Amino acid sequence: MSTAPPSPAGAPPSAARRVDDLLARLTLDERIAMLHQFAPPVERLGLAAFRTGQEALHGVAWMGPATVFPQAVGLGATWNPELLRRVGEAVSTEVRAMRARDPRVGLNVWAPVVNPLRDPRWGRNEEGYAEDPSLTAALATAYTRGLRGDHPEVWRTAPVLKHWLAHNNETLRDTSSASVPPRVLHEYDLPAFRGPVRGGAVAGVMPAYNLVNGVPNHLSPYLAEELRRWTERELVVCSDAAAPSNLAGSQGYCADHEEALAAALRAGVDSFTDHDQDAGPTIARLRGALRRGLIDEGHIGTAVRRLLLMRAALGEFDPESDPYAGTGPESFDTPAHRALALEAAEQAVVLLKNDGLLPLRDSGGAAEAGGTDGSGTGSGTAGEPGEHGGAPTVTVLGPLADVCKRDWYSGDFLRSVTPREGLAERLGAHRVRHESGDDRVLLHCAAGGVLRVPAGAPDRTPADEGSFNPAHTAARTDLPPVTADAEGTVLALTDWGGGVLTLRAPDGRYLSVAGDGYVRASAERPGGWVVRETFALEPRDGGRLLLRHLATGHPCVLTPDGLRAAPAAPEPDPPAAHPAERGLFTLEVVERGEDAVARAAAAAGTAVVVLGNDPHINGRETEDRTTLRLPDAQRRLWRAARAANPRTVLALTSSYPYAVPDADAELAAVVWTAHGGQAAGTALARVLFGDVSPAGRLPQTWYASDDDLPGLFDYDIIGARATYLYSGAAPLYPFGHGLSYSRFAYTDLAVVRDGDDLTVTLSVTNTGETAADEVVQLYARAEEPRVPRPDRQWVASERRRLAPGERGRFRFTVPVAALGHHDVAHGRWTTDPGRYTLLAGASSADVRLTARVIVDGPPPAPRPVVRRGLAADAYDSASNVRLVDRAPGRDGAVTPADGAAPARLAFRACDFGPGDGPGGGPGGEPATALLTVARTGPGAARIELALAGPAPLGAVDIPRTGEEGDRHPYRTVEVPLERTPRGVRDLLVTVRGAARLARIDFRLRDAPREPSRAAAPR
Repeated sequence: MSTAPPSPAGAPPSAARRVDDLLARLTLDERIAMLHQFAPPVERLGLAAFRTGQEALHGVAWMGPATVFPQAVGLGATWNPELLRRVGEAVSTEVRAMRARDPRVGLNVWAPVVNPLRDPRWGRNEEGYAEDPSLTAALATAYTRGLRGDHPEVWRTAPVLKHWLAHNNETLRDTSSASVPPRVLHEYDLPAFRGPVRGGAVAGVMPAYNLVNGVPNHLSPYLAEELRRWTERELVVCSDAAAPSNLAGSQGYCADHEEALAAALRAGVDSFTDHDQDAGPTIARLRGALRRGLIDEGHIGTAVRRLLLMRAALGEFDPESDPYAGTGPESFDTPAHRALALEAAEQAVVLLKNDGLLPLRDSGGAAEAGGTDGSGTGSGTAGEPGEHGGAPTVTVLGPLADVCKRDWYSGDFLRSVTPREGLAERLGAHRVRHESGDDRVLLHCAAGGVLRVPAGAPDRTPADEGSFNPAHTAARTDLPPVTADAEGTVLALTDWGGGVLTLRAPDGRYLSVAGDGYVRASAERPGGWVVRETFALEPRDGGRLLLRHLATGHPCVLTPDGLRAAPAAPEPDPPAAHPAERGLFTLEVVERGEDAVARAAAAAGTAVVVLGNDPHINGRETEDRTTLRLPDAQRRLWRAARAANPRTVLALTSSYPYAVPDADAELAAVVWTAHGGQAAGTALARVLFGDVSPAGRLPQTWYASDDDLPGLFDYDIIGARATYLYSGAAPLYPFGHGLSYSRFAYTDLAVVRDGDDLTVTLSVTNTGETAADEVVQLYARAEEPRVPRPDRQWVASERRRLAPGERGRFRFTVPVAALGHHDVAHGRWTTDPGRYTLLAGASSADVRLTARVIVDGPPPAPRPVVRRGLAADAYDSASNVRLVDRAPGRDGAVTPADGAAPARLAFRACDFGPGDGPGGGPGGEPATALLTVARTGPGAARIELALAGPAPLGAVDIPRTGEEGDRHPYRTVEVPLERTPRGVRDLLVTVRGAARLARIDFRLRDAPREPSRAAAPR
């Protein structure tokens, strides 16, 4: 890295003084208005309008054309922090350059996303970096440093991390509660945020829509207890869009909106993103909360001060000292940015399997590439002579063969190269064939005629210039609707899986439905917040089909004015024939996609089948996937190509992993890349032909089957044995996997302890004949741990290019604390004494060298349960547990996840004391358990205590403590103990029925009664 990381310290004194002066001169109304996302100007003080929130995940988004880099998960696949720093630098430079011509472009960028990729079915998988939280943190730290810039005081842009906290589901995302035990919280979810914040280049965070342990993330107690303690900088917390209204809306957590905004402000939210550009409702609610005494002027002033400090850091109040103020058009879309986009796309390509087919050799004059054995001979030419001049041909096949896909957080392409174009660029257009693999179909109307697409109007791009939100872009209504005639129009039908399909006219335009309900061939691509280009064909009697528009849910009916998606009368169950013949169709397949693919593959030397997803369909923000399977229609395509031509390469281009064990077993070569941005096609071609040796590594596990995953909502990765850290399932491709066109030998692993750090060194030699990058990966494992620990956990890695025969010496510094875990018994991070193993290799499964490390120290102390009591969520192991809140905005209680079965908790090594021991206190023995409990639901509820053995201690039926709907009716219930527990024992707790348990305290024999400590902080 060319510059030292910025200091994580607070704002310079001069900036703080300027901000405090401004704050003192702002009126109360002016301060309140600044808490909305769109803060108005204060002209009398020379303050300009300010907007929080500029999307910049992998390029500047939502503001028109910009350089588009690979999706974030693709950047994660590079395993290259320095590359991400340079990408962040380019993106933030383009933010400044675009702002110079359009002041609507904001400098507070909402990026990156640091939620670890816990479950590959998450709809927003494309937005994250990696499955491992520490690797995520390392990559995010690098990207934020690039976004921030290297000036010691002025920031080029101000990055905000998304989405605090434990957010990996789109299904019910605003109402679901992630049940996250303390160990998972501190070992998995928090570290991904903590690393970048401590790295000194983060301006704030954005809370997620969901709840965690029953508490909305916009009221998260960890904003104050964790986030703000990691740095001296005054971080800004920006709400997610419309989330403040959810608190009293869909979540029903607060009684009304004034109470909701007051609670969020007290929890630490500083900027409210709600009602788009209309600040009125937010201002009214904050004023109401102030009148009611729910907040005071101090709460408002604290939030405004944080926002002003961020603006000061961006140079707003001292433009003459802003080194980035002169950034103009010359810094936009530069040759360097284009080259960086290509470099990033190349580094993101992962070679999953190669039986020697790759790299391809071009016998038409280009240089040969080395083979996987390092011999430099490759695997032969690109294929047999074609019909043009005798040069071998490549056929590029599949629905993604000739497109560059954007996602929701992409900018518009200034330029783009598809896989077909990249191969044509590499070989010459006359040597590249293309076939999409779509079915060519006619839709016959049951009432007569065939659907026809009329001639269209000149192309235009609809836009709403008054909005920053692309969701406001309206579909076109200036084109004639689809009609019917005797001949009809042959449409290209793409089956994306799960019954979702798109229909495309011969000119490439997609059938879409605008606000008036009419179906038109009007869209350049599927997209938008509501995707209006997807349909389903649903069987009806007599082999006929109903064409349903998925966004509206309406069937498509042929009217005198054209085909229209319109509400239909309720249908019988089971569905019978639709009463209106004009709403039913039969499908004529003019040509099957797999037949066209087979024919094209047979005629070529090599077939490259490009399959995967459209980032707006079947897995995206608001929509999780239901399966890891590649769509059946796409499986048929690669099978058809393979049957016709054994020299078939499968190039998966997707936002997420697939389960493709059949492709791995049957195909000679499989590669994967995320949607690679503007240079995707060039990068893929260069990798396939060996101009670049692939060195991307999987940032998350590729499982062999859906059966290898726990439930989507199961966030307890330890209890569920999830992610590469704990899963016992044999992966199809493991975390960190990626092949090369060369070979590497690992030797001389050594570990030396230096105080609180381990210095790890090893040598890696390129023993092949191809220059290539190698990603050296280092993992750690605790041997014989007292609690469940990861089988192996990433602690460091480095990507480095090595020439043939070159030997590189790699050096890693690993804190001893990185070997530790969160000790729930004492609520702190600890590294237990004992043996640890360091594992070095080319992936989490391809381990080449190991070394043992001994950590000395005293044994872990038992839990002082009599003196301190037990927080119910601080268990060592549990089953059938759901974590819930125990006070407004405060988590920590447990209840059965399935009310028909008991929740069982185990608290290990509880010190009940021998009398005068450390647990019992002077002369005391526990005689009564004091349970902090709640019960509002009907039916029996009971809590039982026992020592391991089992040896029952006592039980109690829990009375109703509040009315149904009461959220926090906790009270203390006494349980006389049947026997006196002594010494260090395991405590077992069973919770039955609708009971909620928050704490267990113990009263000593003959001790006076004391008030419950249920509300005491943990």
